[in-house]
Amino acid sequence: TNRPGERRSMRKKINSRAKGAKGERELAKKLREYGFDCRRGQQYSGIEGEDVVGLDGIHNEVKRVERLNIYDAVDQAKRDCDYKALPFEDKLPAVFHRKNHCEWLVTMPLSAWIEIYREWANGR
Repeated sequence: TNRPGERRSMRKKINSRAKGAKGERELAKKLREYGFDCRRGQQYSGIEGEDVVGLDGIHNEVKRVERLNIYDAVDQAKRDCDYKALPFEDKLPAVFHRKNHCEWLVTMPLSAWIEIYREWANGR
């Protein structure tokens, strides 16, 4: 039998998961508005994939929370894409995040941003 505290904890976990899924759908929609063919990724039974798929070269972690430990979130993105710093083998880690009534922000390691900026500057 579940005790009342266990039920509350389970509801909180389910609500958190639902809010995360909602944030992933929200970001995918916003990226489609910019012309990217993005959709929410699929996470099956603990096997983590990307939160939003369709951004080639970027491994994203989506956080739709009021309080965020950004360093923990960046570490999670780095772990999930097996990020080793320069030179980049596969994908750059990025955390897409926003809280209520605020715009979406993107946070990534400086070395990943430098890689993107160099590509952009060389194409000018």
